[in-house]
Amino acid sequence: MKVCIIGGSGHYQYVLAGLAEARASLAGYAPGVGGEKLDKLEAALQGAGIGARRFGQWQAMLDELRPDVVVVNTWFGACAAISMACLRRGHHVYAEKPLATTLDDLRTLRAVYDEGLGAQLGAMFGLRYVPAMYSAWRHVSAGGIGAVRMVGAQKSYRLGHREAFYHARDTYGGTIPWVGAHAVDWVRWFAGTGFERVTALHSTTGNRGQGDVEVTAACLFAMHGGVIGHVSLDYLRPDSQRRHDDDRVRVVGTDGVLEVRDGQAWVWRNGETDAVPLPLQAPPQCFADFVAGLRGQGSLVSADDAFAVTEACLLARQAADAGGTASFSSQGLDD
Repeated sequence: MKVCIIGGSGHYQYVLAGLAEARASLAGYAPGVGGEKLDKLEAALQGAGIGARRFGQWQAMLDELRPDVVVVNTWFGACAAISMACLRRGHHVYAEKPLATTLDDLRTLRAVYDEGLGAQLGAMFGLRYVPAMYSAWRHVSAGGIGAVRMVGAQKSYRLGHREAFYHARDTYGGTIPWVGAHAVDWVRWFAGTGFERVTALHSTTGNRGQGDVEVTAACLFAMHGGVIGHVSLDYLRPDSQRRHDDDRVRVVGTDGVLEVRDGQAWVWRNGETDAVPLPLQAPPQCFADFVAGLRGQGSLVSADDAFAVTEACLLARQAADAGGTASFSSQGLDD
């Protein structure tokens, strides 16, 4: 398959790491918006020995190269419009999450996707493919801790100094949709059910003068069947820490409790006195898995997953802005 990349602001590393396994080649790349930096992407291409062509405009690139798959990872506020344009052209899209930064854009993107023009849509929920998360999910899905009653997820990052586009809501979208998308996805994925309503809070206090960047956020989800989901997000992990992130998941079931932290999964089962480490299984590579789905072999992340999680994040951000609760419509994207 022929691949093109639009933008250099997201997780293009997922794509570069999966090209060989996907039996795909990168033909070209271009900025998604004016002023977007591509230096990190170009350094990664050079380091990987990939000699793709650079274009000044992504439309001209698509016209000339006619790729099978377009990777959309430009400034987050522009991803939805570009993804829609690519789908309408008939290109499969592998997009940065969140799929959109406004509910209106998300609904329009859903309508374009549902037109059934033959193009498929995937999203970069690459943290499903971490061995500890993947192994934990398989264990829970197989009934290893009974019926799931509560799922909690944590994302803690070093703030550092973010690029200027992070500093404005219009181009960044907010910390709940950007950082929180992974954690909200874990909650829904492990619970195996959807959302009914969400209460949320967020704050920019302590963001070191970086505009609209929220550095703390929390979400509480009421889910179908009385399952409870909760998410903790922050950009306040000390800069002195060697690792950029501290990701954790805790799943409470009727027959035990499972925790994922520090790259390992642990289970406390009813009737046992000590925690048992789960053997780690090798997950598929995320971009190669998306391409496998295009070839009819199934994929770990569906378009419906991506739409549902994006909607949940945007409603959580809406609730946090208002300091209250937002409900999921019975006709919403999560059905």
